[in-house]
Amino acid sequence: MDILTEAKKVFDTEILALKKTRDALDDIFAEIINIITSCEGKIIITGIGKPGHIGKKLAATLSSLGTPSFYLHPAEALHGDLGMISDKDVVIAISYSGESDEITRIIPNIKMIGAKLIAISGNQNSTLVRHSDIAQILPRFDEACYLGLAPTSSTTATLCYGDALAVVASRVYGFKETDFGKYHPAGSLGKKLILKVDDLMVKGDAIPMISKGSLLTEAIIEIGKKGLGVVSIVDNDGYLFGILTDGDIRRIIAKKIDVYSVDVDSVMTTTPKYVSKEILAIDALKFMQKYSLNCLPVVDDKKRINGTITLQMIVKAGIIL
Repeated sequence: MDILTEAKKVFDTEILALKKTRDALDDIFAEIINIITSCEGKIIITGIGKPGHIGKKLAATLSSLGTPSFYLHPAEALHGDLGMISDKDVVIAISYSGESDEITRIIPNIKMIGAKLIAISGNQNSTLVRHSDIAQILPRFDEACYLGLAPTSSTTATLCYGDALAVVASRVYGFKETDFGKYHPAGSLGKKLILKVDDLMVKGDAIPMISKGSLLTEAIIEIGKKGLGVVSIVDNDGYLFGILTDGDIRRIIAKKIDVYSVDVDSVMTTTPKYVSKEILAIDALKFMQKYSLNCLPVVDDKKRINGTITLQMIVKAGIIL
C-alpha cells in the first residue's frame, strides 16, 4: 500500500462529495435560510454519533455569526431535555440514514411541542424526512472510508452545508465585523473590534504629568516614578501643552544641559501627537506605528489630559497588526 496515495484518495473522495453537495443545492436551501432567519426562537441542532459532533460545530458557528443556537443530544432529549424546545424554535435534525433510533423517537414530541423540524439526510424515504416540515436531501456519494462504513464524506458534506447555512444567514442579517467582535471578546479579532484606548490607558494618579514651568528634574523624577517613559506637561486646568519622553531626557543630558536649572517649557515637545480615549486601541496602535511612537497622551475634545497609553499596553492586551 502506498500511504500517500491512499491519503490523497480520501481527499479526492471527500472533495467529490462536496462538489456533488454544492451542485445539488436548490430552492430548498433558500427556504431553509428563510426559516432560520425568520425564527423568533432558537435554532436547535440534534444528531447522534458523528452527525452529533457535526451538529455541535454547526450550533457553535450559527451562534458566533448571529443566529442563537445550541446542540441538543437526542438521548438526553428523551429524558427531559425536550423541555429546552419551545413552539417558536426550529429544530434541525441531522441523520444521513434518517432512521437513527434516537432521532426518530423524539420526532413526535417535537411535533407536539410545535417547533418546526428541518431534516438533513441522505435518504429521501426515511422516517425523519417523511415527518419533517422541510428536508435537505444530500446527494449519494461514496464514503472516504475504504470499507465504505465510517461516516467521512457524509459528515464533511454536512459540515460544509451547515457552514453555508450559518454564513448565508449572517449575510441576510447584515452581520458585521463589530457584531462578530461582540460575540468573540476574548479573541484577537474581538479585541481589535471592541477594546478602546479608554479600556487600556492609565488614568488618574497613574498618569505621568507635571505642571508647566516645572524644572526638568521634576520631569525626570515623574518619568521614573510612573515608569511609562513619558510625562505630559499640563496647566492648572489639565490642558496638554507638551510632552517629554525618556529619549528626550537622554538627548538633553548628552548636550550637557543643566537639568537643575532649565524648565520643561523650554525643552518639551510643544506639538505632541495625542489620541482620544474613544478610539479603538487598534487605531491607536496604527497611529503609533505610523509615527514611530511608543506612547501617547490621551485627551478629551478640549485637549485636557485623560490618560496615557503605550505601545506595550496595547500589545499586552493581545492586539497586534
